[in-house]
Amino acid sequence: MNKYTTKFNLLIFMLLIALFRLITLNLYPLTDNTEARYAEISRKMLELNDWVTPWSDYAVPFWGKPPLSFWATALSFKLFGVNELAARLPHYLCGLFVIWLIWQWVAQRSRAQAFYAVVLLSGAFLFFTSSGMVMTDMWLLLGTTLSMRGFWAAVSAERNAEKWLLFVGLAVGLLAKGPIAVVLTGLPIFLWMVVCNKYSVVWKSIPWISGSLLTAAIALPWYVIAELHTPGYLYYFLIGENFHRFVTPGWQGDLYGSAHNFPRGTIWLLMIADWLPWSFLFPALLLWLWCKGKITKSPATDRDWQRYLLIWGLTPAIFFSFAGNILWPYVLPGFPGLALWLSAWFNNQQAVDEQSRNKLLFAGLTFTSLITLLIVFSLPLLGVNDNKSAKSLVALYQSQQRSNDEQLVYYGKRPFSASFYSQGKAQQELDLTTLDRRIASGNIFVAIDSEKRSDLPAAALNHLQLVGERGKYQLFHAINKGPSQSSAQNVELSYNR
Repeated sequence: MNKYTTKFNLLIFMLLIALFRLITLNLYPLTDNTEARYAEISRKMLELNDWVTPWSDYAVPFWGKPPLSFWATALSFKLFGVNELAARLPHYLCGLFVIWLIWQWVAQRSRAQAFYAVVLLSGAFLFFTSSGMVMTDMWLLLGTTLSMRGFWAAVSAERNAEKWLLFVGLAVGLLAKGPIAVVLTGLPIFLWMVVCNKYSVVWKSIPWISGSLLTAAIALPWYVIAELHTPGYLYYFLIGENFHRFVTPGWQGDLYGSAHNFPRGTIWLLMIADWLPWSFLFPALLLWLWCKGKITKSPATDRDWQRYLLIWGLTPAIFFSFAGNILWPYVLPGFPGLALWLSAWFNNQQAVDEQSRNKLLFAGLTFTSLITLLIVFSLPLLGVNDNKSAKSLVALYQSQQRSNDEQLVYYGKRPFSASFYSQGKAQQELDLTTLDRRIASGNIFVAIDSEKRSDLPAAALNHLQLVGERGKYQLFHAINKGPSQSSAQNVELSYNR
């Protein structure tokens, strides 16, 4: 098998993996909290025809994120209906667009480097999974990639017209995730400028004033309108989400979730896991080359480019090393830089022939696709589909529902997936006394965490008949029975059956 056959097979394999990822988007339910939350916010955006304010519930505005990813998902729902495929499709297409941006940008320098970069980025576990998940991170990645491409075009004079991508990308990032887009773009640019002593070049080649006005013209109107629409948004989002979430461990002001308090520096461990399989394959290759004494250094003429890519790739991990709250996708904006830097190094290693390079990349892609395949098909076997999503429980409720008057009520906080799969009809009841009265009146279905079932008084149990169990939830039908019938016994009998 010659090197051309190996590369062709690798290309075909990449296309098959992309198709496989697309097909799997509809094979598993939207899970709580992230995917189901953002899908339901998008569904409400379409239902309410409110394209300004994302809504966490019908009377609760969602101030945690700007609307770009919600706009994309809501539009997909409008075109393709409300389902898992439509929810995930825009994020998948966004990932493909990022890949195209990388290929089209670097192919003019070296088609081999561009090819390796695309394979490395596509095969990185975090990118591969995120490209099919309902999250805001892929849209932030799009914004930072546009900006970093635009900046390099300006300072290198390769494609001067592309310098405006720097500011368009900032606007995309501001509408996708907020000021963090400015930080994750500005910080690597600043560090590169200092390391390479490019102060004058950066100052003279970038249209800072007109570019900033372009960014403001694209992104600022939504922020102003959003504050007018739901006063208080700017304070919560700018101070809470973008200051306290970073500096305050275990931040208690989060209105929509819980703070994730990890030891400082944990982000590097997450990055190693997120960059699999390359975080193990390439150190192994480096060790082999070092033992053989065959490491080829990068050309001096390429040094500024290499430094730019490496700084870009490492900046998210460096920045979030000081954060009080972190999540596993936080390093994603640096992955194009890592992929490009590693592809340039890989392409320079003369001791590794092209056929061996392609085989290594083939092995990495196989690892990522097999792990993803294993995860997708093991979810139902491990009970994750029922424990992390209310899809099957809502389906059970709908199969037993005799009239529209019979509502589904969750005791305690209702999962976002329950709201999504019930088209916003599932309710929640936090007050036990109120729930007791609703149960006594009958004609409702009650979903109860099996661990909280003992909280219900005997009077409430007197009116409950077990319908079924899905994951950690039990579904009961509340029937208005006479006081002479013993229900706690009735419930136990039906549960034992």
